[in-house]
Amino acid sequence: MAAQVLAVHASTTHGFSKFEEERVLLVEGLGVHGDAHAGRTVQHRSRVARNPDQPNLRQVHLLHAELFDELMPRGFPVFPGEMGENITTRGLDLLALPTGTRLRLGAEAEVTITGLRNPCRQIDRFQPGLMAAVLDRDAQGRVVRKAGVMAVVSAAGTVAAGDAIVVILPEEPHRPLEPV
Repeated sequence: MAAQVLAVHASTTHGFSKFEEERVLLVEGLGVHGDAHAGRTVQHRSRVARNPDQPNLRQVHLLHAELFDELMPRGFPVFPGEMGENITTRGLDLLALPTGTRLRLGAEAEVTITGLRNPCRQIDRFQPGLMAAVLDRDAQGRVVRKAGVMAVVSAAGTVAAGDAIVVILPEEPHRPLEPV
C-alpha cells in the first residue's frame, strides 16, 4: 500500500483531541492554519511556561493509523484525531524515519520531521493506561515512543484525506528521531 493521508485534524483550542476537517492548510514556518499549536515559537502550554521564545519544532503532529490497529485489540478504542494529531497517515513507518526527513503531502505541502512526540500525562486522562500502551522498550531497554512524530512546515499547501505521501530522506549520515 502506498503511503497516504488517512485524515486531517485541527483545533483552535488547547484540548487533547482535534476535530476532523475536510482539508487543512499548512502555512510555511507556522503549522496548520487555525490550529492552537501553530506558530513560529513553541505553543504547547507546558513548554511556553518553561521558555516561550524557543522555536516551535512541533507545528504539525503526524500519527500512523497502524498504532490504532495495535491499540484496539488491547482495549484502547482510539480513532483518528483523538490523540491530538493533525495528520493521520497509513502505509508509512513514521517512527523509522530519520530526523530531517521531508514528507510531501499531496500536490504542494511539505513538512520536515523534527522528532518524536513525547507523550504526556494527558494521554492517561483521555484513556487510563494509554500512556503505557504508547511506550515500549527496545532490545537494549531504551524507551520507544510510539505516539507519532512532530514536524515543521517547509512548504505551504492544502492537505486532505487520500493525498499521497512522498518521502524525501535527508543526506546521510541519518540521525535517529529523538523526542522534541
